[in-house]
Amino acid sequence: MVRDGLYYALGMVLVAGFLWWLATPFFAGLALLFAAFFLWFFRDPERAIPFDPGVIVSPADGKVTEITSAQLDQRPYTRVSIFLNVFDVHVNRSPISGRIKEVVYSRGRFGNAMSAQSAEANEQNVVTVEGEGMILVFKQIAGLLARRIVFSKRAGDELVRGERVGMIKFGSRTDVIFPSNAELKIKVGDRVKGGATILAQVVHSRPEVKPVGQYSEVIQ
Repeated sequence: MVRDGLYYALGMVLVAGFLWWLATPFFAGLALLFAAFFLWFFRDPERAIPFDPGVIVSPADGKVTEITSAQLDQRPYTRVSIFLNVFDVHVNRSPISGRIKEVVYSRGRFGNAMSAQSAEANEQNVVTVEGEGMILVFKQIAGLLARRIVFSKRAGDELVRGERVGMIKFGSRTDVIFPSNAELKIKVGDRVKGGATILAQVVHSRPEVKPVGQYSEVIQ
């Protein structure tokens, strides 16, 4: 469980105790329900992280709402958008192993995270990671209910695929932008799990080896 859940739940328990003291058991019961909800919402389950070479895992739980083309440094990339509703696990994980090149936080609106405009206009945290033979970007994007983006790493830190890196509180969206030569493993409408679901895989070509006499010749 994320530690914040304990803080929220404890606050609701104190409110419940105060309301009970005021002889309003109904509202005290509601406060206890909220306390239970916060404990459940801030859950942080363990995940089986795939370690196949070149795989890109989902940074978040949610539903794939959009797969589009994008560009990064004038190179073709693919963007996968994942919408998290209030019932999803909101802990974010690193899609690949590598070093964080840059972290850019931008203030913005708190519009509907499912809209196309939210990718640029909403409050967000943009993380660029270099590793596994690629440069990848993932965005933590605030939504209608989200009011705080949490990111526990900084530029220069080394990440391991599936490692916990932060969270977005309540409804939100996460975008992953990776090289277009990666083979997609998901489609729009799929439900994904952070750290466990493979979004795509980059297949690195290997040199072909042909025997020449008693030696081997590498054919590039």
